[in-house]
Amino acid sequence: MAKLHTVSLKLNGKPVEVSVEPRELLIHTLREKLAHTGPHIGCETSHCGACTVDVDGMSVKACTVLTVQCDGAEILTVEGLEQGGVLHALQQAFHEEHGLQCGYCTPGMLTRAYRLLQENPDPSEQEIRFGLAGNLCRCTGYQNIVKAVQSAAKKLAAAQAVAA
Repeated sequence: MAKLHTVSLKLNGKPVEVSVEPRELLIHTLREKLAHTGPHIGCETSHCGACTVDVDGMSVKACTVLTVQCDGAEILTVEGLEQGGVLHALQQAFHEEHGLQCGYCTPGMLTRAYRLLQENPDPSEQEIRFGLAGNLCRCTGYQNIVKAVQSAAKKLAAAQAVAA
């Protein structure tokens, strides 16, 4: 057995320490050791995006990152989007716009869409499609996913205008 390394990180805003083997992938640490099962294991080759999480402000496919590379990082998973029992605008919009069917891709889509809206709060349909291109969905045909992201962008902009 390989020597274990202790990795310290912030997971959905909470400090966490976890012991991992040097070769352990972030997706396995999240699901098996930290019980954050929102990110899914899909293709394990970085093609599907079901495992997408946010690491230090960047969308990352957790099946391609070693946990030891995340020492000191801030990680956001789909579980961290809702706050205080209130769904994030994206989660609510996916529900309202029927942006999911089987739900397997949804955690990765939501997490990637969250970062997309951080990067571009008012994306066009084309920018949304391009921004989500690394996340595959076999069920929806993407149209309702795009509508959900557009809806969430409007809600977030309105909430920010009220707060200002």
